[in-house]
Amino acid sequence: MRPSVTLETLRGQRRSLLAWSVALAGLIAMYVAVYPSVEGSGSSFSKLIEQMPDAYKALFTTGGGIDFSTPAGYLNVELFTFMGPIVILLYAINSGAAAIAGEEDRHTLELLLVNAVGRRRILLEKFAALVGGVACLALVLWLALLLEGRVAGMDVPVANGAAALAHLGLLGIEFGTIALLVGAMTGQVGLSRGVAAGLAVIAYLVNALAPLVGWLEPIRKASPFFQYLGHDPLRTGVSVVGIAVAAASTAVLVAIAVVAFERRDVR
Repeated sequence: MRPSVTLETLRGQRRSLLAWSVALAGLIAMYVAVYPSVEGSGSSFSKLIEQMPDAYKALFTTGGGIDFSTPAGYLNVELFTFMGPIVILLYAINSGAAAIAGEEDRHTLELLLVNAVGRRRILLEKFAALVGGVACLALVLWLALLLEGRVAGMDVPVANGAAALAHLGLLGIEFGTIALLVGAMTGQVGLSRGVAAGLAVIAYLVNALAPLVGWLEPIRKASPFFQYLGHDPLRTGVSVVGIAVAAASTAVLVAIAVVAFERRDVR
């Protein structure tokens, strides 16, 4: 029986995933602990941010405006607009870069190839491991929000919380797949991380600054961050269009990665 590349990859990441999960649970605990003090003076915080320059506000309030008086408003500003994407993208991009380029860098790709495992299967199973890891972290975030939030009276709707984290997971998978694609094309870990991270920053800035910069508005909907935050999933639930666009974009990236990896000379 051929070995499962997906299971072996996830098994190798089990300690890393555990560490990420503990860190995420701790991050949510911190936000939950602070919320009661913020809730009582939510209007003051909102007024303070409203006095800041528009460009600065745009960078931290792309998830649905400024509102610290409700759990959804507070979490949008403090978690889902900035810190949540950073954490998920860090994991996903590193995981995507390690999938093919990392194996080459460690000189372990040859072991996979000589075990009668085709290149297409290797890449697709590495992608499946990326999806599994991101899904695991999104699930931890969702459970932490529900369980820890109730302790502090922060009632996050189950369905809307799941919707927000589903969109966040797809955001991570999309940029993780970009890192996977670059690694499949070049075999270079650093380049894979750099390209994916750079594109993530550009996509974030396009989505955040488009309302203020007229020439960015026409391309805003092409940004993965718009598909993630543009319709405010924590308040409105799942966006079928957002999910479809993110999934289709990821599928195209995977298809290109398969073709590039199969054609490249791996020495």
